[in-house]
This record gives sequence, C-alpha cells and structure tokens, in this order.
Amino acid sequence: MARGTISAGAAGIVIDWERIGKEERQAGFDTLVSQDTPEDLERMRRGVNAPVICRVDPLGPWTAEQVELAVALGADELLLPMIRSPGDVERVLDLVNGRCGVGFMLETIDALACADELASLPVSRVYIGLNDLAIERGSPSLFTALIDGTVESVRESFSNVPFGFAGPGVPDSEATSNLPVPPTLLLGELARMRADFSTLRRAFWRYVDGRDVAAAFAAIASAAQAAASRDAQAVARDRAALVAAVEAWAPAG
Repeated sequence: MARGTISAGAAGIVIDWERIGKEERQAGFDTLVSQDTPEDLERMRRGVNAPVICRVDPLGPWTAEQVELAVALGADELLLPMIRSPGDVERVLDLVNGRCGVGFMLETIDALACADELASLPVSRVYIGLNDLAIERGSPSLFTALIDGTVESVRESFSNVPFGFAGPGVPDSEATSNLPVPPTLLLGELARMRADFSTLRRAFWRYVDGRDVAAAFAAIASAAQAAASRDAQAVARDRAALVAAVEAWAPAG
C-alpha cells in the first residue's frame, strides 16, 4: 500500500507512535489512536524510496529513548506533538543533533502564545493539529481555528517554515459526500493559506479501499491545481462557503 501511494504521488509516509496520554485526552471525540510500531518503521524504511516521518510521543522521560530508536531505524524526520514551549522543541533538536529533521505539531494554547519564538527554530515543518487544538480550546468544531483567524495568524508567523494543516479527502466521492466540510473547500483554504503540505486522513483511506490509489491522488491533485489558480472573487466565494459550512456543523462530542 505504501509503495502504491508513493508511486501515485505522495511525498512521504508517516509512522505514528503517539500513544501516551492521547486516548484520555481525546476521549469522547471522533479521533484515531494509531497502533504503529518500531517494526512498522523498520519495514517502511526498507520498503519505500521516500521520506519516512515518525511521530513520537509528547516530550517526557521516554523521549530520549524514542529519538534514538527512531533514528536508528532510519526515520528521516521526527514529528513532536503537543508542544507547549520552544524548550520542548529545542530538547528534541539537541537529542537529534542533526541526524534527521525535526518538525512539530502546533496544537496547544501555550504553543499558540509563543508562535513567533517557535518560528525561529531550525525545524523541518510545523503542522497545525486541528483535533487537539479544538479539544484544548473547547471549540465548537474541529475547523473553528480555520475560520476565527487562528490558523491564518500562525501562518503569518511561520512564513519561512514548511507549513501544513487539515487533510482533505477525495473530492466528489461518495465516501466524502457527507463530510461537514467538503474536500474542495479544504483544498481551497490550503491554497489560500499557501500551505506547503497536508496529510491524508481516514476519509481518503475509506475511499481507496479496493479502489485505484493513483486515480484518487489524481482527483486531489486536479482539485488542488484548480484551487491554486482561482481568481480573487472565487477565493472569496469559497472562503465564505467554508465559513458557512463550519458554522453550520455542530458535532456531537
């Protein structure tokens, strides 16, 4: 599956080790706690000719051991979740000592408050974790941060750091037809924010189960290209549609 995904156009693979505190933190919300293992990282590193990113647990007594293991197994980059200060990231940068890239997820109120300081660190990427950010802020929707100016403000701070958020599904597919925010609107917002990357989410994998991965990527790429070439009027129209869709969505949880 990974080889097919890379061949279809994915820029890399994420192996997700984040477990500690996640199930309790996200209890009652429609989220996913991955079950990836060190063996998964080892096999993926051998199996694909593409960058392999390993999301580790939030900073704690276990971090040094996780960093050493991930580097030894060939991770090209570590992704640190739930940071709260520049010191959290600096600690991992020190542990890595240049052996691979270090990115982080901005998904806490504390991290939002020091975004400018975080943007000065020599990191490989920043990714806005909309799920945990919404939970911590008590937001009415997963996508509230997209419409209240939060993500836009963070984007301004990280103008010189690879920046991403969200995770659109396959446009115009049955698997995504009932999503609260259509994939085309998320792709439009990624384009409006000049995002450098995004991730594939469960809606994508539900769609490609038993289907052509390359065709699914082609649909996303086509919609992304269309979003990037919109005129100002179309951008404003799609932004208004995004705001309306988010405001109309009141998820249980």
